[in-house]
Order: sequence, then C-alpha cells, then structure tokens
Amino acid sequence: MTILITGVAGFIGSHTAEFFLKKGDQVIGLDNFDDFYDKQTKILNLEHAKSFTNFSFIEGSILDKRLLEKIVSSSGIDLVIHLAAKAGVRPSIINPTLYQTVNLDGTSNVLEAMKKNPSTKLIFASSSSVYGETNKVPFKEDDILSKPLSPYAATKIEGEYMCKHFCELHDLKYTILRFFSVYGPRQRPDMGISKFFKQLIFQQPVTFYGDGTSRRDYTYVDDIVQGISLSAHLPGDGEIINLGNSEPITLQKLISSMEKVVGKKALIEYQDPKEGDVTQTYANIELAKRLLGYTPTTNLLKGLRKQFEFLNIRNNA
Repeated sequence: MTILITGVAGFIGSHTAEFFLKKGDQVIGLDNFDDFYDKQTKILNLEHAKSFTNFSFIEGSILDKRLLEKIVSSSGIDLVIHLAAKAGVRPSIINPTLYQTVNLDGTSNVLEAMKKNPSTKLIFASSSSVYGETNKVPFKEDDILSKPLSPYAATKIEGEYMCKHFCELHDLKYTILRFFSVYGPRQRPDMGISKFFKQLIFQQPVTFYGDGTSRRDYTYVDDIVQGISLSAHLPGDGEIINLGNSEPITLQKLISSMEKVVGKKALIEYQDPKEGDVTQTYANIELAKRLLGYTPTTNLLKGLRKQFEFLNIRNNA
C-alpha cells in the first residue's frame, strides 16, 4: 500500500509509520511540527523512519487544503491514517477556537482531498474522551455520546460525525478508532505518565488531581499500532472500534507501579480535580477482538519499564 499518515512526527504517528515501513509499504508522512511541544522532540521521533527508503516526509499542515489535495491525487494514496489534531483536554478549555479550527477544518480538508481520489480509504483517530462522564462501564461503541467534558472531546465527536456523513455522501471507505490513554516511548511530555516519570526521577511532587481513585484504561502504544494495522484491512464500511487494554487502573496503582520501575517513592501533592477530566475510562474491546483479532499484549508494568528505559536513553543521548 501507499499510506499517508498525518501527524507522523507525533507519538502515535511515528510508531505507526515505522510499523508500515517495516512491512514494506510506501509511507508519506505529513506534519507541521506544531509548537504544542518542542520541535526537536518530534524531529527525533522521525529519526528511525527517515532511515527507510520507502518513507518520504512533507512538512505541512492539514489546514493547507491544496497541499492535501496534491498529495492524495498525485501519490496514489491507498490509505489515509489521520492522526493529526490539536491534543489535550485542558489546553482545549483555554483555547477552544484553535481546537475547532485544526481538528474540524483540518479533518474536512482531509476528506475533501479524498473525494478527488475515491479509492482511498480513511482511518480516523478518535478518542476515549468522546464517552465523557458516565457510570456505564465498560464503554461500548454504540453508547450515546452526550456528555463530553471538554472542547477537545467535542471536536472528536464532531469529527466522527463529519467522517460518517461525508464518506457516506461521497461513497468513501472509512473506519473510526477510539484510542484509550495511550502510553509508551515518545509519549507527549504533557501527558500524565511522562510528567509523573519526570517528577519521580527528580523527586518533585507528583500532583494528584483528586483523591487518586480516578481510573484510566492505559494502553501501550504497540497495541494501538496493532489495532491500526489490523484496521487497514477492514472493508471501511464505517466501523467504529475501541482500542484499549480493558483493564482500568487507578491513579494510586499507576503511581505505585511507577515507583517500582523508577526505584523511588513519590512525593504526593493533592489538588482539586481539574475541569474537563473524567473520573474513569474503560474500553469494551469485544468488537475489536471480533472484527480485528485485536489482542493487547503489553501489561502496565512491562509498558512502563519500556517507557522509562526510553526516557533514560533519550535523556542521556
């Protein structure tokens, strides 16, 4: 296949690119090096991908409609894996307009580009945040999405509907994947586990927003990439699929596990819960198992060790 990956220099994007490159597929990566975090970090994320002759990188934005149309129409793209987005719940509350512009206008541009090459299939990266605050667990794909707690979550819900209506109107193939609390090497520095590792290593206070009983369905990045790769072979008939680990972990247990990995005790600092944070995420992955043969293989302790080893290597490089 020839695959376009938007957001290729990011955490999940760079891992996804390497997987398909190793398979021998042609991968075109698009990224604008958004300043949400350090550009050099993203350049390092692409270091391995750039060693493959079947990889080409384009620096550009999904807001550049003409660029997207040129890439899709001139490169014979078979599959678009659309990962590019403004990420993060709390920053979206501060600047909701920016999130709407990038996540919705950008997705619209991707869809418009695909319309000019209707044989192209789309995988759209959504999020567990679409389920919002609910006591109905585990989260199932046909749950009603009525309680998003942040503009980020709202843009992901609207992005899903945009893909559905546009692709059905223009007879395009698409699949929607909802990612649950992804962690592992190259995780964004603003995300919880990355921050907690830094705080543990330097014996800084580890901030608990709430009492530590909130739960997250932490999913190792290789398991997410497994789900993406398996989804590439679906018909693209509008499938919506959770990709999680289906084993939610409390914040208290997460920190306890990280203490074992780092070999240091955490200095806990309790603060009030943050606006936009849900109390739990928990994926029902029966559909992923049935449609994809998806099976998460990395438990939390093993995944945390891999992320910690990576941080040590990169920090000492």
